[in-house]
Amino acid sequence: MAALFGGVGREITLFMGRGSCLRGWNSVVVTSRRFIRGLRRRPVAVLHPGGERETRVKSNETADQPRLTRGDAGGTGWERSRRRRAEDETFHAGAAARNPGHGSRPAAGASCSGVREQLGGLRFEKAQPGDKRLPKVVSIARSRAFREQQGKVLLEGRRLICDALAAGAAPQTLFFSRVERLCELPLDKLRQASLVKVKFEDIKIWSDLVTPQGVLAIFSKPDASRLSFPKDLRLQSVPLFLICDNVRDPGNLGTILRCAAAVGCDRVLLNKGCVDAWEPKVLRAAMGAHFRLPIFPGLDWNDISQHLPKPVTVHVADNVHKLMVRQDAEAAPQDAEKPGDVGWVCNSDSSRNKHLEEYVESDSDANSDSDDDSDSDDELSRPYLEPKAYHENWAQRSTALVISGEIHGLSSEALQLAEETGGHRLSVPMAPGVESLNSAMTAGILLVEGRRQLMNFTQKASRRARSLTLR
Repeated sequence: MAALFGGVGREITLFMGRGSCLRGWNSVVVTSRRFIRGLRRRPVAVLHPGGERETRVKSNETADQPRLTRGDAGGTGWERSRRRRAEDETFHAGAAARNPGHGSRPAAGASCSGVREQLGGLRFEKAQPGDKRLPKVVSIARSRAFREQQGKVLLEGRRLICDALAAGAAPQTLFFSRVERLCELPLDKLRQASLVKVKFEDIKIWSDLVTPQGVLAIFSKPDASRLSFPKDLRLQSVPLFLICDNVRDPGNLGTILRCAAAVGCDRVLLNKGCVDAWEPKVLRAAMGAHFRLPIFPGLDWNDISQHLPKPVTVHVADNVHKLMVRQDAEAAPQDAEKPGDVGWVCNSDSSRNKHLEEYVESDSDANSDSDDDSDSDDELSRPYLEPKAYHENWAQRSTALVISGEIHGLSSEALQLAEETGGHRLSVPMAPGVESLNSAMTAGILLVEGRRQLMNFTQKASRRARSLTLR
């Protein structure tokens, strides 16, 4: 109150008369030269030291609202609530322009409406403690049986989710930690999905990444026959088909799929012995290849034959050291080159398999002898394929390439299919002392070479056709 009475005169006038002195002993005279109403509890205005004037009394007119010439983030609770009510009325009246220099907070209704406008009218909900949808994220990410039973897959990261939406995959639930992350996605394709805002700490718990991006989504398991792939990539594809036989390492399979998409393969076929193509580690290693070319997982060899065109030549790339030794011993001369001499080891660790076989225990020596006899019989019954170096001509017209896992090697069905179609066993020469290349590296080398040979064959065929027409 001392500031409000700063202009009050402090003169006490005592009337000189004896009688008047008794009457005017306690009288106070207020000077009128400063034009201040000293007896009013509520001030008209506040004068700041810099000369700014702040009106405090609200008149009956709507134009006399509080006018601030400086940033006023403080004030009493009544003043702040009055400002918020005024801003709320202004927003609902249609005046969205507000001076940001005042530093006042927007009303709750204004902020919610602004977020809806930013999201294109989409609505989201905040996850409550104990939400039953949250444990499904971990179940889908870690359980192949759960993914197959529920028909759902988990995609994490902005780029992977955008690729899935562009290919036509159906989102079911999308979890995000910040509205800015949600705005980075194509919002027009999320209208059928449930949007749930969660804490970033929860996403860190669910995610396998060290630094998650704060957005992940549950999709219906995509069907390759119903997805729409980029036209520019499909126009540059070549008649090269990739078959994965018992590839069980997620990193290798994801890298193989990425190489197939980069080369422009027509499609990728996975037999039942391969790791799940929708496992999170495979998805991260593939870098969106699942939505750039058709991938058909979980096939048996009869289904694989149906997915291949007619006619087609199937080639294999695998370490068949025992098979080559058998052939060399039976049909080759003594001075013939062995597989290790020319570096025919492609993508299987023969030494590791040998060590594993040494530590296999059997019940008796008789059982071990019988097992050895059965193994030798299996080796003798496996079809023999003529070896060929990877840089020789092997990709003509429609060509399929079989890449096997590093532990189990090629299956007898793959060798039989290659023999029926007149295929070869492709090899990658290496320097002496190097055991092998892994499946992903072998696939990359052979796929790039296969594309080069197919492109050359196409160019030669087109030139030959033009020369015939000119004649």
